Amino acid sequence: MAGKGLRSLSEAMRGLSLASPTCRTLPTRSFPLTCRRAMASEAPVANITRSVTDSWEPTTSVPLTIYSFPSLEPRSLESWSARHLHLPLRRDILHLAVVYEGDKTRQGTASSKTRWDVAGSHKKMMRQKGSGRARRGTRQSPLLRGGGKSFGPHPRDFSTKLNRKVYDLAWRTALSYRYRRGELIVTEDGLDLPLPEDFLRLAEAGSLGQELEDSFVKKYMTQMLSALQWDRKFGRTTFITGDRRPNLFTGAEVAAEDARALELEDVDVKNLLETGRLVIERSALKDMIKKHQSDLVSKVVINGLRHRGPDLGKSVLR
Repeated sequence: MAGKGLRSLSEAMRGLSLASPTCRTLPTRSFPLTCRRAMASEAPVANITRSVTDSWEPTTSVPLTIYSFPSLEPRSLESWSARHLHLPLRRDILHLAVVYEGDKTRQGTASSKTRWDVAGSHKKMMRQKGSGRARRGTRQSPLLRGGGKSFGPHPRDFSTKLNRKVYDLAWRTALSYRYRRGELIVTEDGLDLPLPEDFLRLAEAGSLGQELEDSFVKKYMTQMLSALQWDRKFGRTTFITGDRRPNLFTGAEVAAEDARALELEDVDVKNLLETGRLVIERSALKDMIKKHQSDLVSKVVINGLRHRGPDLGKSVLR
């Protein structure tokens, strides 16, 4: 009886070990001694997974350094809203803006004459039948040389429509794209090409000819851009100013293969994306963003006030 009881107990334990997952053991693995020591001394891995209850705080502002030109010495540090200079890349919106600007700049002046605009008699040239030749109506027929054109172009307006808020968003998206890539250089106000005083004195006196002046300015501009790695080897540079600066614009004209200079009123979204980098003075950047933030300005008046958009740059360090 005792043997039978021991046998039944061992069978019950064997069945429990096979049926219950809590009693199963993993097979032993043979690790080298060095691996076992490393595993024993290894610190527990920290849990870097964020909980669903933690609140996500997006970036609300980005830093912007103001440089001096052409030394590129940092002068001040400003804080700009992320909705101005840190928007995500939207290729669809940029495409809409570029197409809109291209359609708007098309002249649409092509014009051709129809058969009713061509001068000459409208008498039938030959009889209808019996000549053995094709039928001829008037000399203005599109089938004859010198006649009118059947479906030729006529003056028209090629411009298309685009919502103002979408267009303004495209401007800030292009600036944000340049900012994130480090291709947006903001300088102090008064951006101009610092030509030598001796050269300016001789040029004002008229001692130098036009050809000699242009060659000196081109060489000076080319050497400066090459030293800054802003020339055509690294992508052309676009200078944007509030108004026309004689020295800078003249240098960009004679060294057009390396740089170009534009006034703020002549800039569009396509210009912000074409060259390797943008060099813009602070006042021009401020005016540009202030003009193109209609989607950030609210028209709803609450307690006599309405939201006029984020601040245009706050000074952090001077």
